[in-house]
Amino acid sequence: MLLMKGMALLPFMLSLLVLLLHYHNEVHCYGDKQLLHLPWDTVDSTCLSHKSRQEKGATIMEMKHQDYCYGGGVKDWNKLLPKRLILDDLRVQSLQARIKNMASTQTRDVSDDRLPLTSGVELGTLNYIVTVEIAGRKMTVIVDTGSDLTWVQCQPCKSCYSQKEPLFNPTASPSYRTVPCNSSECQSLAFATGNTGICGENLPTCNYVVSYGDGSYTRGELAHDQLNLGKTPVDNFIFGCGRNNNGLFGGTSGLLGLGRSSISLVSQTKAIFGGFFSYCFPSTQSGASGSLVLGGNSSVYNTSSPISYTRMIPNPKLSTFYFLNLTGISVGGVTLQDSSFGKSSMLIDSGTVITRLPPTMYRALKAEFQKQFSGFPTAPAFSILDTCFNLSAYQEVDVPTIKLQFEGNAEMKVDINGVFYFVKTDASQVCLALASLSFEDEIGIIANYQQRNQRIIYDTKGSKLGFAQESCSFT
Repeated sequence: MLLMKGMALLPFMLSLLVLLLHYHNEVHCYGDKQLLHLPWDTVDSTCLSHKSRQEKGATIMEMKHQDYCYGGGVKDWNKLLPKRLILDDLRVQSLQARIKNMASTQTRDVSDDRLPLTSGVELGTLNYIVTVEIAGRKMTVIVDTGSDLTWVQCQPCKSCYSQKEPLFNPTASPSYRTVPCNSSECQSLAFATGNTGICGENLPTCNYVVSYGDGSYTRGELAHDQLNLGKTPVDNFIFGCGRNNNGLFGGTSGLLGLGRSSISLVSQTKAIFGGFFSYCFPSTQSGASGSLVLGGNSSVYNTSSPISYTRMIPNPKLSTFYFLNLTGISVGGVTLQDSSFGKSSMLIDSGTVITRLPPTMYRALKAEFQKQFSGFPTAPAFSILDTCFNLSAYQEVDVPTIKLQFEGNAEMKVDINGVFYFVKTDASQVCLALASLSFEDEIGIIANYQQRNQRIIYDTKGSKLGFAQESCSFT
């Protein structure tokens, strides 16, 4: 069903239109299509997210999109959208380089007088935030499954970017203590970050450096203090106290590392939460919020479909990442044919925005999507997105449903909010929100845009990952 602006409508059709517009934020599914409502709503400018609760042994924390820290009107929003894709491409290049470096088992020794521009994560594109407490001080941090070390900016700060909350002051915390150089925690930095801890005769404290693909970095001392996740205390939590930080961190206080190394939040809280966590990423629409759940009690989820699980693909040289086996893709009920399905692992990542597929796989998806969506006017390609349309003349359109299949018959149905990327908020340039990798041998990435309105469940103890549909909200 297509409703054209300005066309004459019969009275009963007017009544139907009023009803549809009243529920314009809901998603309606018809077979192998989903209904997309236009125009697109942008976020408000409320940055900080402080809500949390405990329920049935789980800690549930409100999660919001990092663009809540951006604010501004539609004019500024249209400037932000193109920049985000440029930064996302830098992140993907950094991840690919980091994976190659880790696979070759190389680590870097970091001297005290330089900051290496090693491969890593481009923080300008890490999109989701939660609020934690360190020594009783609230800190809004970026959530990242592709990083291990949790860190915040600290006083005194040699060089710090602007953040909305006061800097953490270690001297005001009686439980704060630094990590010594000869400790196992200091030695674990090499595996977790790719950089060894900085130690020397005049440096009894373990110092760290995490550097990123665009030149962003954090540098400081490794430390212990009490972390509070909602009302759940974590004693002697290891984190980075950043004294020299630079980059596009969006006004947040730092980063929460949800990777798999020994210093990640997941590993440090295994005795409390059993190695389980899950999240539901909201859209960027005004008022949208999701949740980060720590603990494995599935009764606290608000899922609308059964949970389907797939195993995490082991990779000893890349064991800090989460890999899955993508076995198929369907578009509008049509199963794609490509010989690469099931033959290479895919990285699932909370920090990358746009999903990347191997070139042959992406070409098959693009061709089928264009075939089923051929009745709409096209628009110019934009940045990494090459399949774009002009939908400014429509109030709603039926969009082919995209489903990703994984080993073990697990399936993730991409929500309507994860199919199109709005380059222009008036819908005059709306692009398919998937892109191609440069080379067939690069690692595919399942990104956060396609994970929206899904409950993604990480069971690191059982080495499996689950998917279920969920309309994200913090209730």
